[in-house]
Amino acid sequence: MKLKKIIVIVLCSLLMVGCNNQTTKKTTTYTPTLKLFLKTSIKPVGQTMYVWGGGWNKADTAAGKEARQIGLSPRWKKFYQKQNANYDVSQTAYQIHDGLDCSGFVGWVTYNTMETKDGQPGYVKESGKQIQWFAKKGFGKVIQADAITTYHPGDLMANQDHIFIVLGQYKDGSLLIVHASVPGVQISGTPDINGNINSLAIQKATALMEKHYPEWCAKYPNHMVDYSYLTDYDQFVWNTKTFKDAKKIQKMKPSQILSFIY
Repeated sequence: MKLKKIIVIVLCSLLMVGCNNQTTKKTTTYTPTLKLFLKTSIKPVGQTMYVWGGGWNKADTAAGKEARQIGLSPRWKKFYQKQNANYDVSQTAYQIHDGLDCSGFVGWVTYNTMETKDGQPGYVKESGKQIQWFAKKGFGKVIQADAITTYHPGDLMANQDHIFIVLGQYKDGSLLIVHASVPGVQISGTPDINGNINSLAIQKATALMEKHYPEWCAKYPNHMVDYSYLTDYDQFVWNTKTFKDAKKIQKMKPSQILSFIY
């Protein structure tokens, strides 16, 4: 009888230990990274049209449904597939569920980096206010256009009319960027620091779009932006409080960024 009691006690003890182990599993804390931000930024490329108000709510006051959900909206690609080379953005204004505008795009990328579930407060504001708002949130710092000395992967560049994401800067001073700009979300390149349009960034943007998004390129072959992208935009630089890998990623060359993006 004593032996049976001992066996029963041991078995009960083992069961209790097993139960305790199941109920005390460690919960992992989600940590957003600049690497993820950059990888996320290219997901809508080549399949999302530029739509005024895209990414905003119906009242045009804050982030809309699509900019507060994880993943691409299936509706974006469906709308893109219906368009031809003569896409007229003036005819699709405020079809807010069909695509993204520039600040809606940046807000969507930020949400899909910072958040892990749908329906949380969004990150969309007018392009001229978005980076100031991010700075007030403690995400990083703003540098005025006339004080910029260098660019980093992941930087946000903004003025009253537009906002874009820097993927990298080449030795000729040209920037490889990703943005929502007519006709849609795409990778583009700036001229070099002297204004030459045969820049390294424009060459790379063209090569990337032709290789990875041939259908888009057949309709929309231009992957160059003008020189004002180097002169007329304030800069937002992420800090390590927001993205722990910020300093590491910000030191990378364009080729290193592209190697993990693709």
